[in-house]
Amino acid sequence: MKKVRARVAIDGRVQGVCFRLDTRRAALERGVKGWVRNLADGRVEAVLEGEESNVKSMLKWCNAGPPLARVRKVSVEWEPYSGEFDGFEITFV
Repeated sequence: MKKVRARVAIDGRVQGVCFRLDTRRAALERGVKGWVRNLADGRVEAVLEGEESNVKSMLKWCNAGPPLARVRKVSVEWEPYSGEFDGFEITFV
């Protein structure tokens, strides 16, 4: 299977609704590695690496997010796969 990397910015009501925690849970369930963090401008940013189908599943999840989130827009930048991550972490700016 092809391995890919996506850098994602999620806009909407995505802070204060457990978005990062649920993103980590969803990523671990799919075997996706990387990180997620809140941005100062109110968005959430994540880097997702793994099997292409699993990363695409995470992108679909990001378009909905956890129950209290209201996602307006998900921006995706495809980057070269690096394999640098051992797991999936919540990080801070």
